[in-house]
Amino acid sequence: MPYVDGFVVPVPNANRDRYVEMARKGWDVFRRHGALSMVECWGDDVPDGKLTDFRRAVQCKPDETVVFSWITWPDREARDRGNKAMMEDPAMKDMSDMPFDGKRMIYGGFAPVFQAGGQT
Repeated sequence: MPYVDGFVVPVPNANRDRYVEMARKGWDVFRRHGALSMVECWGDDVPDGKLTDFRRAVQCKPDETVVFSWITWPDREARDRGNKAMMEDPAMKDMSDMPFDGKRMIYGGFAPVFQAGGQT
């Protein structure tokens, strides 16, 4: 099974188009360094929880939307090599002006334990 990097980030509503453009440029870099796929999802039905939820996890403000995304890699080793290569890629310097507060992003690498159906 592929390896997955997952991300949750609050994005100002006014920056939606900038975020999508950043994702498009980012995909070019991720793909060049071995990523298999990337999915970016703009929060549409993100309910408040009783104990915790996506909004609280990233301290989402009223004028922001939670974005949930993931990148798949062939395996952990390919992901580690790709991430290292991306840090040295000049294209990453062009993406230094992020349209969100990166300090509130949560992320991690995940080894799938079950997968069913098609892959996006």
